[in-house]
Amino acid sequence: MSTYKLAVIGGGNMGTALVQGLIAKGRPYKAEELVVIEVLADRRAALAEQLPKVHVLGQVGGTLIDAAIIAVKPADVPAAARAATEAGALQLLSVAAGVPTAAIENAAGATVRVVRAMPNTPALVGAGVAAIAPGQAAREQDLAWAESILTAVGTVVRVPERALDAVTGLSGSGPAYLFLVAEALIDAGVLTGLPRDTSEALVRQLFVGAARLLEQTGESPAELRARVTSPAGTTAAGLHQLERAAVRAAFVDAVSAATARSRELGRS
Repeated sequence: MSTYKLAVIGGGNMGTALVQGLIAKGRPYKAEELVVIEVLADRRAALAEQLPKVHVLGQVGGTLIDAAIIAVKPADVPAAARAATEAGALQLLSVAAGVPTAAIENAAGATVRVVRAMPNTPALVGAGVAAIAPGQAAREQDLAWAESILTAVGTVVRVPERALDAVTGLSGSGPAYLFLVAEALIDAGVLTGLPRDTSEALVRQLFVGAARLLEQTGESPAELRARVTSPAGTTAAGLHQLERAAVRAAFVDAVSAATARSRELGRS
């Protein structure tokens, strides 16, 4: 029977991104200590090529594992948690949206130490942000363990579990909001006379540069916005129209709606 230090149950985008991040860092696990569990044969074949030093299997049964990442669809989480604990896992990190730690603990057993995380899609390029929350049995060392995994693909913050729905509505869904803004700006550039490829190139770098300013200057978004806005200038005119259209309120409403939907999914 093969033994692995960490099983990643679910070979989709997020599970694969985490494995690639861990391999790139070389810690806390080496490639040879990992196994990916993927039920789809075509996906297993692709992962075997993509992750040549990592074992890829169709089921966790028949292995011994120390810990597992649960990266499957929400409906499949209880079965994955049971399979992981039956294979010996004492620590579980769930990145499945909307599944509370209590549901995972009910499936895995009360003594299993569960940490729940809400990552986002920029983890696919190593620039994600994730929030983590402990289950009933989880302790400081379990949160540190989860952080050591998730920092391979971005940054990590700790929150109480009740805050994870708000995290989902903000940073989990947030990339989609920004992509919508990017689409709108590209279309606006075309409307004002720019070729579409030129408009797209400008907007792509606009987002990269603005994000870098926000990250590296330490200034607040309000301060950075004020630095671009001259009295009676072009930016002031544009911002006036955005405020008239209640864009700020629309973003607040979007995050609130996504948060409420996350709560509904958790209850179901």
